Amino acid sequence: MAVHTPQPYSPDPTPVERLLSPLVRFTRIQAASGLVLFLAALGAMAWANSPWADAYHGLWAVRLGVGVGEWSLAKPLLLWINDGLMAVFFFLVGLEIKREILAGELAEPRNALLPTAAALGGMAAPALIYAALNAGGPAASGWGIPMGTDIAFTLGVLALLGPRMPASLKVFVTALAIADDLGAIVVIAVFYTADLAVWALAAAAALFALMLGANRLGVRSPAVYALLGAAMWFFFLKSGVHATIGGVLAALAIPASTRLDCREFMATARGLLDRFEDKVAGSGGGVLANPRLQPYLDSLQRAAGHAEAPLLRLEHGLHPWVAFLVMPVFALANAGVSLPPDFGGALAQPLGLGVILGLVLGKQAGIFGSCWLLIRLGAARLPSGATWRQLYGASCLCGIGFTMSIFIATLALGDPVLLGQAKVAVLCASLASGIAGWLVLRGGVPSKGP
Repeated sequence: MAVHTPQPYSPDPTPVERLLSPLVRFTRIQAASGLVLFLAALGAMAWANSPWADAYHGLWAVRLGVGVGEWSLAKPLLLWINDGLMAVFFFLVGLEIKREILAGELAEPRNALLPTAAALGGMAAPALIYAALNAGGPAASGWGIPMGTDIAFTLGVLALLGPRMPASLKVFVTALAIADDLGAIVVIAVFYTADLAVWALAAAAALFALMLGANRLGVRSPAVYALLGAAMWFFFLKSGVHATIGGVLAALAIPASTRLDCREFMATARGLLDRFEDKVAGSGGGVLANPRLQPYLDSLQRAAGHAEAPLLRLEHGLHPWVAFLVMPVFALANAGVSLPPDFGGALAQPLGLGVILGLVLGKQAGIFGSCWLLIRLGAARLPSGATWRQLYGASCLCGIGFTMSIFIATLALGDPVLLGQAKVAVLCASLASGIAGWLVLRGGVPSKGP
């Protein structure tokens, strides 16, 4: 007997929905966000090396301010993006981390072992390579730059390879990238924090406690968490701890439970629909002509909201905004580097070599080596249906650092010349890792052993 998957109800599209349907279909393609991110980075590089380069750099230097009196902020547009807009990105990362720990691949210790160990190896090896090349030098503080993995680009390349990639490999890479993000957040909080303002840090901690208290009391309104989270972000900004950490902590306070379980929701919905049906049968016509029907629709909508976890609702709602607005704007603002005349010579400096070798070689060595060791020891297994070659190809892809690597570079390097060299090296290393991973994964059937 054929099994039919029920399709969600969808009324006939309105004219505007028909007009926007190609764009909607594009945003649902898994590789689409990576493509938009790539185009934004390419556009930034082209703009910064064009006759209009002054306009590019001048745009991000424009100062914008908000607030009243002493409670005001005035920063260049670039810092609003890196401190403010990226807090939304880290908020989404925090939601994904919490979901994975509660109910995803990181929930079961045995399942979490392989991607977590891979993430640790993939962070340690690049950092050690960079540190060895830059010890005692002016860019020594940039050891965290090659530690990051860009999940949008990495999963985008996997999506381009289509169904030949087992689903378990994509799950493994997603869990690895999320564990990697968690490690990067810890590195940012501990090692890339300025002088602390204790009063502001205490205020941020108090607001975080209020958010946790609201969660325990059953508050589910996004507006409450948005207001408290924005205030916490402000005090983190004043404290010296990077403000994006506030986004992660805010995400951890979002409720992940439901007020109605599946059975309770089905019973409630059936009762409401039965009474709704009785009213329709007795009166005929639509809701506009029968106002008595509206309370049943309102109750059904509330029941659906109580059966949904706020964490999942926010994650699904924010994902397209982060993928198609926040990250591309970050790339447009940060990837525009004026290429030096001696481009190759700049990459051959210890900073450039540390980033490139860390991302291209360190990532694949740390990830694949950790996986090989655990699997050979019998502590973990290859992802179901995946081969050693596919695991190695995925390890190569994780060298696409881009967003996280550039972000850490902006925190680690105060010298504009060094920051420019780091950004160029990140772009080159990410491109090389993406091509290498794609070629390995696109190749023939691998052998049974590494």
